[in-house]
Parts: sequence; structure tokens; C-alpha cells
Amino acid sequence: MTNQLELGLDTFGDVTVDADGGALSHAEVIRNVIDEGVLADRLGLDFFGVGEHHRDDFSVSAPEVVLAGIAARTEQIHLGTAVTVLSSDDPVRVYERFATLDAISGGRAEIILGRGSFTESFPLFGLDLSQYEVLFDEKLDLFVELIHNQPVTWHGATRASLSNQRVYPAMDRELPTWIGVGGNPESVVRAAKYGLPLMLAIIGGEPSRFAPLVDLYKRALDHFERDLLPIGVHSPGFVARTDGEARDTLWPHYEAMHARIGRERGWPPVTRAQFDRSADPDGALFVGSPETVADKIVRVAKELGLSRFDMKYSSGPMSHERLMSGIELYAGEVAPLVRKQLAPATVG
Repeated sequence: MTNQLELGLDTFGDVTVDADGGALSHAEVIRNVIDEGVLADRLGLDFFGVGEHHRDDFSVSAPEVVLAGIAARTEQIHLGTAVTVLSSDDPVRVYERFATLDAISGGRAEIILGRGSFTESFPLFGLDLSQYEVLFDEKLDLFVELIHNQPVTWHGATRASLSNQRVYPAMDRELPTWIGVGGNPESVVRAAKYGLPLMLAIIGGEPSRFAPLVDLYKRALDHFERDLLPIGVHSPGFVARTDGEARDTLWPHYEAMHARIGRERGWPPVTRAQFDRSADPDGALFVGSPETVADKIVRVAKELGLSRFDMKYSSGPMSHERLMSGIELYAGEVAPLVRKQLAPATVG
């Protein structure tokens, strides 16, 4: 599958800074995210994903609305989430919103479903964190029924049952739906059980350590008598002209983001040495020159048998202008290098 590798971008709409270092408003960041998605489309990338969060350091709490804004200004790029926190939302409403996005975009909507690594949405919407597992299990079960575009009869404990219920707007295709996984084997098997593509969030450690999860996914697909499905990776990264420039530019913003989240979760501060190790060839950060980043993407794509690689290009308060320049290098130089290296060999 690697010779057909799709290349995309993801963002959580991190609150960024202006030229004087002052934080931009959430509204301005959202408008900038839309411009970033438009640039990704103009430069020929395959996918643009927007994450969902409900906290002050990320601007996007309603990704479908942001994606609709991008859809109205683009023509080719596929648009989705990174991820939708299905556990704290209603599957019917999620489906309706993405069916609407699909209509606006002319059939370019996708969704990546996950449980999320942040839990602010649970108390916000009156949900009990002790039901973390059952909420996702039941809501995913219902969502999978909905994407078949047939009347749904469903029973569960966490929401009202449905009896021969149709949901609108109607779609003329099944909504492409991925399961986002951070490393949980049960989630990998769950994706195979429902016949959904797998998106691996590799944000730390060596990408090669996810190979056993890929193997588990393939074995589970075989167990459930399903054909091989796409496998993708979502990882942080940043592209600049040289490796040194890329690392030096990203480091203070990465450090600020890690420190903020770390204070909440009891993590020790990240060091520059740890950051540099993560940016090395075997690390999880795809940071460097176009050649360095392209080589790393190709290697991981081959190791894991990927169909898509999505770079999370925003990490911390890096300015919109810097993000746009990184997108230009990723699309204009990294993507051609990756496609050239993965192109099938011609027989002369």
C-alpha cells in the first residue's frame, strides 16, 4: 500500500502568538486554521484534519464547523477530524453533522473517532468518567450502524434506543470512518471487529514499536474475515530549510505546550536533549529539512505498511506565518520526495 501513500496535515488549532509574542484570540486562530486548510488544498495535499478540544489552549471545539468553512473554499482535499471524541457526543448528531459536511464539500468528508487523551468534555457535557469505556463502546456500535445509511434499530444503556430510525441528511455513500488509537490493543481489535481503518497516534517513542499493533490489527481482520484495510499514522512534526532551523524553531513552542499539559498531569519538564532524541531518525517527531522528514516518512510507511501519513504541524504557540511556511515546505518539497521514493520501480 505504501506506493499509494496519502499525505495529510492535522492541527488542534493551538492558540498561537502574534509578532510581539501576544496570544491571538480563539476567533483569529480559527480563521487562520481555515487559511491553513485552504493552502493545503491549493498545494495538492490529500487530507486536512482538525482536532476537538474544550480548553483554552486549543481554539477548536466544533471541528465540523471549521471544516465546513474550509470546504467552502477548497476543491480537492479530504476533510476530517483528528479526532472526534465520540464518547462525549451523541452519535446521531455527529453523523448528521458529518453528512452535512459531506454535502458541503461534495463528498470529501471523513471522520476519525477516538476516546481522546483529554477528558474536559466529560464534565462539560454532564458525563461520568467512570463510564469512559462503556460510553465509547456503545456509541461506536451505534455510529457504525448509522454509516450504512439504512434504517437503524439499536438498543443500549447510555442513550435512548432507536427503532427503524432514519437519519438525515441522507448520504449516497458510507462515510469514511477511521478509529484513532494511541497504543491500546483492545482499540486495535475493536477497529478490526467493525471493519474500520486504523489511525495510529504516534506522539512518543519509536514508531517501530507500533509494528506489533499493526500485526495485531491484520490478524484481527483475518479473524473477523475482513479484507485488509488502510492504516495511517498521525505524528507531530515541522519542516524548515535545515534540520537545525526546524529543531530550533519548534523547540520553544514544543517545550511550552509540554510544560502546560505536564503541569496538569504531573509530568516532569521535557529537556532539549529529550526533544532532540525524539527528532532523531528513530524518534516520534518528524522535524527537520524536507529531505530528513521525507526519509523518515518513507521509512515508517514501509515499516508499518501505511496508506496515509498525517503530520500534526501545529505544536504550541508557533505563529501562523511559521505554520504556513512549514506547510509550503511539506507540500512543495517533502511530498514530492516521498512520492518519488515510494513510486513503483519501472521495468526498463
